[in-house]
Amino acid sequence: MKRALLATCVMCLMAAGIVTVSAGDQDFTLRNRTGYGISEVYISAANDNDWGEDILGRDTMPNGDSTEISFSHSESACTWDLKIVFSDEESAIWKGFNLCEISEISLKYEGKRPTATYK
Repeated sequence: MKRALLATCVMCLMAAGIVTVSAGDQDFTLRNRTGYGISEVYISAANDNDWGEDILGRDTMPNGDSTEISFSHSESACTWDLKIVFSDEESAIWKGFNLCEISEISLKYEGKRPTATYK
């Protein structure tokens, strides 16, 4: 009974425009905290084998800089992989970001291992 009431309330709020559920809400801020310049950024759906084109759109992303990455509102995949190429042409890959729940990714190095924190 409580579940039915809760579902009815959520549906009423959605119909009133108070609660919105939006597909394609994968936009996020990418922060470079690696200590190195980044020259290329690639984003790929987790089940896709092709990285596609560099989405950075500028020469380099210096350490300490950030950029906004936006997706089409028609995009429905939530889990994405990220590949960056540093200015010295070394690369690193991070897998399995749920961009439907993440709004910011900070890339960094711990020792010689690339890591990421997100919120």
